[in-house]
Amino acid sequence: MADMIFGSTGVWYMIGALLVFFMQCGFAMVETGFTRAKNAGNIIMKNLMDFCIGTVVFSLLGFGLMMSENYIAGFIGVPNLTMFTDWASFDWNSFVFQLVFCATAATIVSGSMAERTKFSAYCVYSAVISLVVYPIEAGWVWNGQGWLAQLGCIDFAGSIVIHMVGGISALVGAIILGPRIGKYGKNGKVNAIPGHSITLGALGVFILWFAWYGFNGAAAEDGSRLGQILLTTTIAPAVATVTCMLFTWIKNGKPDVSMCLNASLAGLVAVTAGCADVDAIGSAIIGIVSGILVVVAVEFVDIKLKIDDPVGAFSVHGVNGMWGGLAVGLFATGNGQDGITGLFYGGGFAQLGKQALGILCVASWTIVCMIIVFTIIKKTIGLRVTKEEEMKGLDICEHGLVSAYADFMPIGVGTASLDETFDVEGNVPVTKAVPVQLAGKYDMATDGTKITKIDILLKQSKLEALKEEMDKLGITGMTVSQVLGCGAQKGKAEYYRGVAIESNLLPKMKVEIVVCKVPVKAVVDAAVKALYTGHIGDGKIFIYDVEDVVKVRTGETGYDAMQDIE
Repeated sequence: MADMIFGSTGVWYMIGALLVFFMQCGFAMVETGFTRAKNAGNIIMKNLMDFCIGTVVFSLLGFGLMMSENYIAGFIGVPNLTMFTDWASFDWNSFVFQLVFCATAATIVSGSMAERTKFSAYCVYSAVISLVVYPIEAGWVWNGQGWLAQLGCIDFAGSIVIHMVGGISALVGAIILGPRIGKYGKNGKVNAIPGHSITLGALGVFILWFAWYGFNGAAAEDGSRLGQILLTTTIAPAVATVTCMLFTWIKNGKPDVSMCLNASLAGLVAVTAGCADVDAIGSAIIGIVSGILVVVAVEFVDIKLKIDDPVGAFSVHGVNGMWGGLAVGLFATGNGQDGITGLFYGGGFAQLGKQALGILCVASWTIVCMIIVFTIIKKTIGLRVTKEEEMKGLDICEHGLVSAYADFMPIGVGTASLDETFDVEGNVPVTKAVPVQLAGKYDMATDGTKITKIDILLKQSKLEALKEEMDKLGITGMTVSQVLGCGAQKGKAEYYRGVAIESNLLPKMKVEIVVCKVPVKAVVDAAVKALYTGHIGDGKIFIYDVEDVVKVRTGETGYDAMQDIE
């Protein structure tokens, strides 16, 4: 009966594999929630396709490179394609199990490169990870003939093999790709770009935590081992989250919601390598370190290194994957499923050294491979979308999806930095445009107290440039709204489920300014300078007389109501 449930041909082994597949949903929700709504559809599409593309390439080559019985020098397998040539004797269980783990490694990369990566580029690098990068290094540890397996390096469920590899790949990609527009100001300021739905992010974390019981527990050899694994898989993330809550509470004055969600995943990542070999105390210590480490790593990468990682993929998976791999050499009890003993349980430094060597070699392999992959993609098909496409959002530009949330505003207010410019081919210089002419009554306020309202409709990408020009005039008070609209030129038709959707209402920004002392023409001239490209859609400026203004707090009217200085 035990053989029917446990082991590589048992029912639980396959149920565990199905739970690992369900992690794709969790990753999709975390990444979607931690990024902006205008890219939600693109992120869902990426998380769908990395598994589908991964299945194709892993079937053709990846599985053979990783798990072939013909293994060369402990380094690489010789693909035999028995799935296609000898179906009856093919190891179906092993293939399905290894496939879902492979897909997990590939999907981690998506989060750090979200919101500015070409979809075509994503498909290519996701395929390469599943085809070559992951299978070769995973074979070193998980194929019994692999050189790290022979050495005795232990990674029970993939802290090193999966999470560290995915996290390092994510970091390399984020560095080569560069930060999102507006993430870092020209003066070195770090700008927060909040995700659009903490609720979705939390749902993703809960899904991942649930599925992780299959991720870690699928390879349990019997019921008692399974219980141990599930317990350590619970303790580490729980302690990590409590630690993070207290740490951020003390550090910032309030507990950080998104960071605590990251901490739950960090604890899961770190305990994955040693879940079958550590006890409750060991898993708790692993969790404590993870809960602090993830906060320090996220802030160091973002603030000090200025590497834009929207979901903290490297900090959660890369950094804590390394920590988890080392933790095996520290906290393995000697009574676990692998029978190894760590430093703190009397095993000396031997196992710790093996773990450190495995981490170093797998990390080096990943860095070299991914630098090559991303560089080739950047030099050929291109890695990053254009600035204009990034500001509009990848849903509409890459997939023709007006919004992933029907009937809701599709795009958030842009946060482009002041030094960003948006080049449009074929621009007519502003000096050659039709000069601005205003009716006589708007030339200037003759009595110094005339009040005028100016409404400016503009492209989202030009908001910061307009704000800069207004600031030069001394205008700091304005109301900014996100609007949808169209003029005589309708938007290009897009398709949803094969049905044409006319994008009549396009996303724009509306800026409302009221002036009394500043000449209206000066405001209009400055706005034209900031917004002009010579192409359709630059925007419009509307000018109105204002009869009066009333300040609610004081009851002052007219010019006096416009003054903020007491």
